[in-house]
Amino acid sequence: MSDAYDSFRHPLTTRYASAEMRRLFSERHRFGLWRRLWLALAEAQSELGLGIREEQIAELKAHLDDIDFAAAERYEKELRHDVMAHVHALGDQAPLARPIVHLGATSCYVTDNADLVILREGLCLLQGQLATLLESLASFARAHAALPALGFTHFQAAQPVTVGKRATLWIQDLLMDWDELARLIDEVPLRGAKGTTGTQASFLELFGGDHAKVRELDRRVARKMGFAHTFAVTGQTYPRKFDYRVLAVLSGLGQSASKFAVDLRLLAHRKEMEEPFESKQIGSSAMAYKRNPMRSERMTSLARYLLSLPENAAHTAANQWLERTLDDSANRRIVLAEGFLAADAILSLYRNVASGLVVYDKVIARHLASELPFMVTEKILMAAVERGGDRQTLHEVIRAHSQAAAAEVKLHGRANDLIERLRADPEVARFELPWEKLLDPHTLTGRAHEQTLEFLAEEVEPRLGRYTGPRAEGNEVRV
Repeated sequence: MSDAYDSFRHPLTTRYASAEMRRLFSERHRFGLWRRLWLALAEAQSELGLGIREEQIAELKAHLDDIDFAAAERYEKELRHDVMAHVHALGDQAPLARPIVHLGATSCYVTDNADLVILREGLCLLQGQLATLLESLASFARAHAALPALGFTHFQAAQPVTVGKRATLWIQDLLMDWDELARLIDEVPLRGAKGTTGTQASFLELFGGDHAKVRELDRRVARKMGFAHTFAVTGQTYPRKFDYRVLAVLSGLGQSASKFAVDLRLLAHRKEMEEPFESKQIGSSAMAYKRNPMRSERMTSLARYLLSLPENAAHTAANQWLERTLDDSANRRIVLAEGFLAADAILSLYRNVASGLVVYDKVIARHLASELPFMVTEKILMAAVERGGDRQTLHEVIRAHSQAAAAEVKLHGRANDLIERLRADPEVARFELPWEKLLDPHTLTGRAHEQTLEFLAEEVEPRLGRYTGPRAEGNEVRV
């Protein structure tokens, strides 16, 4: 007997995405929205004077959530039309309302309007995830704002930073995503009641040529569905370029998350930081000692796919013919859902990692100390000159010892002994330099500590303070 394991199951739904995001793209939610859109249309038409009776509207209200999916599937096999299949299935359950369901509307009245509702709901769900993530990263940055660490350019040792300052770079990427996400949520319009080719001709006929009532119908449907405005003009569908805007924002989230995940993978290799590792988690089936950065690698993997999706939407938008063509439909059923499920999975992983980041400050200090001698040579030179030394003579002394110390490290694998060499050299020793102060790594991080606290206070906290939506709850890794 066949069961679920005999058919392909999508990893985004079985392994990665949250139950909340899966619900938004479920058939029950989508077709439930279709029924709510039919109700909104009937109510608005009734309010504006069409002969739709109260008992018909009451019957629609009574059947918003008891969808007979089996009946709809039977109708679709016969009619080869998903919207009409659900019109008939609803008509069977609500016979009084059957004559007025979908009155004056085209299929895209329910399909496109429902899509826009779901897209906005999905964006809001991601915003809640992002708010929780930003709070975790802000807390981490604040806690480690003053902890010196070796900075890198080209993945080569560079001027020291602090662990908190490095975290602000991750946060800043996410703040750009936050701003784009918030702007898009505010701007999502409904398609509204536009008719077959967007001219509202059918509704104009229903209202006996009353243009004002047709415009008001559009506005009322939008308000009933919780939208402040609709697209001013459409063809049969809303502009598919809007899908590109949505997926571009999701791609931005993927970019930010992947950058963080790659950074953490590099730091894990250096044993300076790690993602959470559970007590019974297995890093490798062969190498029992390993603590692989599984969550970060999964984030990178999913982000690589998410980053490819805006190009798909761009091709769809570019290939729409005149008032519409159907070659967008099958594609959009896949790409929009997968984009949101992938973004949701990535942010869920990111939240899990950010809430349990492990910092090995002793390793960070050891790595910094190994490079510190080279980084303080200019400070040593300037301090000696201030005490009466000859800059050119001292520069040559420091250069020679630096080359010798580098050879010890690179050719012989020994520790960096530059400071010991300089302290023993008579040309340097005679100045009795304040070595403890010169070698304090905190003096090499510039304004990293202050920048971190200023950034959190001036950029992060105001945004989160203005946000009144729900935060994401729970951050378990699925599988």
